[in-house]
Amino acid sequence: MKPPIWDVHCHFPRNWEDPDNPEYERLLDERGAALREAGVVKASLLSGGRFGSLPYEDYLEFAKRDEDLWVPSAVVDPGEQSFRDIKRLYEMGYKGLKIIGTKFEYDDPRYFPCYAAAEEFGLPILMHLGVIGGGVDYAITHPRRDPKAAETYQRMQKMGRMQPRDVSAIRMRPFHLDSIANNFPSLRLIGAHMGGTGNYDEAASVTRWRHHVFLDMSGGDTIERHAVERGLVKREIGVEKLTWGSDCNTDEIASHVEHLEQIFTDCGLTEDEADRIRYRNAAEIFGFEQPTFAAE
Repeated sequence: MKPPIWDVHCHFPRNWEDPDNPEYERLLDERGAALREAGVVKASLLSGGRFGSLPYEDYLEFAKRDEDLWVPSAVVDPGEQSFRDIKRLYEMGYKGLKIIGTKFEYDDPRYFPCYAAAEEFGLPILMHLGVIGGGVDYAITHPRRDPKAAETYQRMQKMGRMQPRDVSAIRMRPFHLDSIANNFPSLRLIGAHMGGTGNYDEAASVTRWRHHVFLDMSGGDTIERHAVERGLVKREIGVEKLTWGSDCNTDEIASHVEHLEQIFTDCGLTEDEADRIRYRNAAEIFGFEQPTFAAE
């Protein structure tokens, strides 16, 4: 039997190839089956906001297709959604929030009502950190020499996904989580991608001193490689501060779980330390388990 995993970064699937034929049920069921096959027993299903076109109520109905697996998390804009709006999402049944691509820096006081509501109603917030990924990873490939990358580039141009947009990685730095944590000390925050390439030191510094700030290990092959080569796991970032997220296509889930297990081996983690990253840290963050403390 595979050890249980909690996926804190699972996007509601979309049919990018044919947006007029979304096939929500099929894509969601396929993703759920792939997650379960890989050992995932809970997945924070990121729904709505800039990643969706349906009302929040509809996504909750889709999550009911596998209530034991899906943990509904609403993608929100803290500049548009008020304290009352976040309270409504909580009352509807959402268990967490996701924030990305804000107009202002994450710790802008204009966003504090959203954070205050999340803190009051016990909704952890997954926050994207660093540069938002695109369709082609130029660190490892290029359309000049890779037919698949060329096809992706051309498809993105055709779909209009390479248009100007008001997004900046500067507004999504790990240090902003420090400001938020200082103002809302009971609010549980998960910074995505271990801070993002270029931000590892910032992310490690914040998690080192802020009790309720955590990181996820999603972000693909490069971040997984850096986790080992740069000594991020356990040496720079404590195992109690890390969670796992897929943040990938359905057919890539199994390979990233395999990579996670290899990271545990390469970093010399004990089974208890690995279990914290796989499942227990997230279970405590989302209130499914009670944190434990060392005895005197």
